[in-house]
Amino acid sequence: MKYLLAFARDQEKMYDATEEEMKQAMEAWGAFDKEAIEAGVLIANEPLEHPSGAKTVRVSAGGDQAVIDGPFAETKEQLGGFCLLECESLEEAIGWARKVPMGEGAIEVRQVKDLSPYGYESSSPGPVRG
Repeated sequence: MKYLLAFARDQEKMYDATEEEMKQAMEAWGAFDKEAIEAGVLIANEPLEHPSGAKTVRVSAGGDQAVIDGPFAETKEQLGGFCLLECESLEEAIGWARKVPMGEGAIEVRQVKDLSPYGYESSSPGPVRG
């Protein structure tokens, strides 16, 4: 089963690290990636740019589309990145979430919906093999 780990942090603190802090953080993230690859669970692990550069495509009930600036969330916490894993259970995915070297924030763990009973086969790749 695939699980998405969505990383949410205070957007004001998300991108204010010093160069040395960023190097240390990248070492920790590299170790996390290596462990997840060796375990055969990592599909993707990516950071996102600052929300100020985001665009949202809003679709109305009638199908009209509008492109607007930003995510417009009513919170200081914003989506900062994600990790997609192939795990045997929710408990295993939570175990991986506990290993994420993110610092202060929240990690939402959510199972990816299986739509194969309705004829949809995902074209997402499987886990990275190291």
